[in-house]
Amino acid sequence: MRDFSEADRERKKKERRVLPENPADLPPQKLADLEKEVKSALKNGYLSCPVAWSIAKREGVPKIAIGAITDQLDFRITNCQIGCFKVDKTLYSEPPTDTISEELAKTLEELDREGKLTCEKTFELAKEYNLKPKTLGNEISARGIKVNQCQLGCF
Repeated sequence: MRDFSEADRERKKKERRVLPENPADLPPQKLADLEKEVKSALKNGYLSCPVAWSIAKREGVPKIAIGAITDQLDFRITNCQIGCFKVDKTLYSEPPTDTISEELAKTLEELDREGKLTCEKTFELAKEYNLKPKTLGNEISARGIKVNQCQLGCF
């Protein structure tokens, strides 16, 4: 994993989506419990996307609440399940691998034109087309398409 300098951290922090302090309007005790849960799940100061999702599911809270807590604690989310912020980015000088159907490729292009390819929609499409989210994420990247509205609030 790449080490980020303080300048990198500050630049990224300024570019990040700003989340409300309590986007799920949770009671103070629940927020305190979630904060403990997030802190105990950190690995080297980072919280992986799949772990954040599992905390949200186990605690019965929206994913955005976990993202907001992580952000407030000044920790970072890593290991995006669709590959949106990989440190070891793959350079796509090659065309897409065509592991997705023509129908799905057209759907992605349409969603991209409309600015509606969200993280949530990417997961829905992966399930609908029986693909791993990371596989679909790689195909999206290879096509130069951007995913928006991370369910944890990262982008």
